[in-house]
Amino acid sequence: MYFSNGNYEAFARPKKPEGVEKKTAYFVGAGIASLAGAAFLVRDGQMDGNKIHILEELPLPGGSCDAIYETSKGFIIRGGREMENHFECLWDLFRSIPSLEIEGASVLDEFYWLNKEDPNYSLMRAIENRGQDAHTDGKFALSDDAAMEIAQLFLTKNEDLNDIKINDVFSDDFFSSNFWLYWRTMFAFEEWHSALEMKLYLQRFIHHIQGLPDFKALKFTKYNQYESLILPLTRYLEDYGVDFQYNVIVENVKFDITGDKKVARELLLKRDGKEETIHLTEDDLVFITNGSMTENSNYGDNDKPAEMDSSIRGCWKLWKNIAQQDPAFGNPDVFCSNTELSNWESATVTCLDNQIPEYIRKISKRDPYSGRVVTGGIVTIKDSNWLMSYTVNRQPHFKEQPKDQIVVWIYSLFTDRPGNYIKKAMRDCTGREIVQEWLYHLGVPEEQIEELSKTTNAIPVMMPYITSQFMPRAMGDRPEVVPKGCINAAFIGQFAETERGTVFTTEYSVRTAMIAVYTLLNIDRGVPEVFASQYDIRVLLDSTIKLLDGRKPKIPLSFIAKKKVEKFIGDTTIEEMLEKYGWI
Repeated sequence: MYFSNGNYEAFARPKKPEGVEKKTAYFVGAGIASLAGAAFLVRDGQMDGNKIHILEELPLPGGSCDAIYETSKGFIIRGGREMENHFECLWDLFRSIPSLEIEGASVLDEFYWLNKEDPNYSLMRAIENRGQDAHTDGKFALSDDAAMEIAQLFLTKNEDLNDIKINDVFSDDFFSSNFWLYWRTMFAFEEWHSALEMKLYLQRFIHHIQGLPDFKALKFTKYNQYESLILPLTRYLEDYGVDFQYNVIVENVKFDITGDKKVARELLLKRDGKEETIHLTEDDLVFITNGSMTENSNYGDNDKPAEMDSSIRGCWKLWKNIAQQDPAFGNPDVFCSNTELSNWESATVTCLDNQIPEYIRKISKRDPYSGRVVTGGIVTIKDSNWLMSYTVNRQPHFKEQPKDQIVVWIYSLFTDRPGNYIKKAMRDCTGREIVQEWLYHLGVPEEQIEELSKTTNAIPVMMPYITSQFMPRAMGDRPEVVPKGCINAAFIGQFAETERGTVFTTEYSVRTAMIAVYTLLNIDRGVPEVFASQYDIRVLLDSTIKLLDGRKPKIPLSFIAKKKVEKFIGDTTIEEMLEKYGWI
């Protein structure tokens, strides 16, 4: 496996890998990583789909990219996924997946056309004082010292950030800035999360710094990601004969380890409560989703809170059982042992009439019923005790959604603090109480809040592991996609290690799947490297000025040194570039 860039390899088709006819594949889990991996086996590995088996604990595919209508509850989305131009592996995949809505088009085609015709941007990024503009004015409000702290983190070597937390590298100046408000609510970072992950995010998305205040860097699907991405991908695989097996729990993958050689020999699983063993040879490839952000998700309803469940099961139990066999398989305890630091809660709110949408319209400055961009990303309630944010995507958000209904997604980072209106922790609140807290912040008169909340259906969901991938860690705590010496097994998803990738993205899951498939099958085509904006001097110059809200950086040079620099760069392309991006 090797990395590439440019369109030479992007447009090429690899030859059929030698010996692929003898191989079989098993995917543990049916999240987007497994679905992508199966698609790469079919498309690039040219493997017979009948030889690919996907084993899933739940009764449907998609993993964390879910969105369902449940008869007894209503519309439910645990979360949404933000996307951008340079999700190189994701778009490499979806250029080949046929659209379910537009004949002759791919999923990438329909996504591209949609976001060209209806580009995303926010007209109200943050509110306070019960629905009033927070007047961040698109400014980061970083002091020179705080900006320097960002630069220092950006330049720090990965190995020097092992087990370091964000609040170990930033001062109060930084945490009081608009930059941190934008950053933490967009990406769901907490002060106690990994400084290494934050550094990787800074480097990975440095080209989008100017899009943080208004989300114009982001792109969204027409419907929820389950219907827009997972269903067409699943249909593609089914059409090729891929075998989906649901309600199957894989509890362990047993390895034969001799020296550096590691061979997966058995899959231990439970089907309908009965134990089974699948025996493996070196020609049986195993792709393991180790760990899960949405494991133990627990749902409430209008009258019932969503309970916190910190037990170890599912993907976490599987990873623990595998990790006991060799240090190369990672350290799951780092990520799943403290759910008080890795949880947050979301709620899907369906507005059943047009009363609440009028408040949404007032704040977003757009018609929620237009079918076009509404909030353009999350609206953060700056003075919320829960640090609540909400978003209204293009409507309908579900294909089956009635035209007179609006689906809203709410999430809060602080689930253990009393609300501003409902004097309870969010985790102790019913769906109706969460709606009332939200309506209070929208500016609904207090005497109308209780009655207006009855015009909604609200499903809260508590996710104890939702930011587990951001927990402070050291290199080696996540296993390599294909650990050294692994002959027929790979790790995929959010808890496998890749070069320069950023977790909590669909791109990361798809990238790990592509690396895994290309490595184990020795596919002779490059995996597109992570977009290299961190190495582009133009991006670095421009982003620095943007971070400083247009101020020129203070460069500590003596008068004599400045004169020497001016003489050296005068009448050169360097001078032109510095002038173009506002440095001189």
